[in-house]
Amino acid sequence: MLEQERVLAASPCARAAGVQVGMRRGGVLMLMPEAQLHERAPVREAEALFAVALALLQFTPQVAEAEEATLLLDVGASLRLFGGVRALCRRILDTVAALGFSATLSCSPTARGAWLLARAGAGGGARAGRPGRPLRMPSLARRLDRLPVTLAPPARPFADWFEGLGCRTLGELQRLPRPGLQRRCGRALLDLLDAAYGLAPELHEWIEAPEAFHARLELFDRIDDAELLLEGGRRLLLQLVGWLVARQLAVERIVLKLEHERGRVARPPTCVEVALAEPAWRDEHLVRLLKERLAKLTLDAPVIGLALEAQQVQPMAPLSESLFPEPGGSEEDRVRMLELLIARLGPDNVLQAVPSADYRPEQANAWVPVQSQSQTRIRDKASNAQLPPDGMSLPRPTWLLAKPIALLMREHRPFYGSPLRMASNPERIEAGWWNGPETRDYFIAEGKDHTLYWVYRERIGADDTEPRWFLHGLFG
Repeated sequence: MLEQERVLAASPCARAAGVQVGMRRGGVLMLMPEAQLHERAPVREAEALFAVALALLQFTPQVAEAEEATLLLDVGASLRLFGGVRALCRRILDTVAALGFSATLSCSPTARGAWLLARAGAGGGARAGRPGRPLRMPSLARRLDRLPVTLAPPARPFADWFEGLGCRTLGELQRLPRPGLQRRCGRALLDLLDAAYGLAPELHEWIEAPEAFHARLELFDRIDDAELLLEGGRRLLLQLVGWLVARQLAVERIVLKLEHERGRVARPPTCVEVALAEPAWRDEHLVRLLKERLAKLTLDAPVIGLALEAQQVQPMAPLSESLFPEPGGSEEDRVRMLELLIARLGPDNVLQAVPSADYRPEQANAWVPVQSQSQTRIRDKASNAQLPPDGMSLPRPTWLLAKPIALLMREHRPFYGSPLRMASNPERIEAGWWNGPETRDYFIAEGKDHTLYWVYRERIGADDTEPRWFLHGLFG
């Protein structure tokens, strides 16, 4: 990585070949003609740092940006919620790794102390993911005393002067006369030391989540398989979760835009919409739904970038205050299962029964898609309709046939495999005068094998001598 034609950072392979920080471009190519050289892009670095900060807002609302690509998190109020400092540090490292970055993590009672330990890689938490124990002020002071002087940015311009004094660590720097040190190096160095050692208060400008969420990710190569886009979509969803938690919102609909080639072969992006039956803000559930949608998608053109938008949000619902949990899972668990089935089978294949205030059995309910817009209207209509007070107490079959079956008559009795014996009094239904009247007498009939059927006798007129019988339902 070059900045102003000089090496700013190098991979372990390049360092093994002799590449050093500060070396010019020509020297690098002389040592490694096959080296891949990249110019530093401050704009993209800032975008990446903000993306990480946005994702980390799910752990604490107090995230601040410091110099040298460092983020400061005040997690004092979050430790108990996430199970302690060790568990919280592991989740932070996992989140940063899922975003495609590596991080060095450190914890201390002061922000500047944690910053110095992280920059030195001596905070007890490293890239391996073993976060250190929480430091107390005495142990923090001992660790800071062993750090090199040049780790503090205000001290770097005076590195030769400190070397001449024999002052190589922050502990030795602390023992120098403060008036002379301030005249020589300025007040900034003393302020940093006081803040790191807890001798002065620290003020930070916390990052605020934007009013609306929109995140974009540029891919490193053209992708032809939709399922390979899941990892990039997961990175964007992590940012979305941080934004939702910071704004105390839950999302009802998200749209993932798949960006294609630009220029002469430009085409509009492909939109992958994920609609949720209930608002959610957890990344695991959103990732599963997005995975199901991408698995059924066929790309018409290669994808070079991803963009995620939260198009429909609402305030986050509080947790249930019920003392005893509902058996068989919570309502949220059932809603997530339905959303997963919709994403896998399609919205037209997951139906829900919606009752209607009608005496006719075949009109008493309808099956509509769970996510259908008409479902809300039908549900509202059903809730506003006045059902008869004894309607729910009437016997009804477990299975209603799609179309009634005409029954044969033998010895003046309806016949279905065997003669049927009426086992209940008739229930007369006269309804539907506005779209074709239905006049029926319903009975519970019993067969020879004691199977119960729901049959009705059609009443056509008073002079009919041979009534017609139909089978309409089966009791379980």
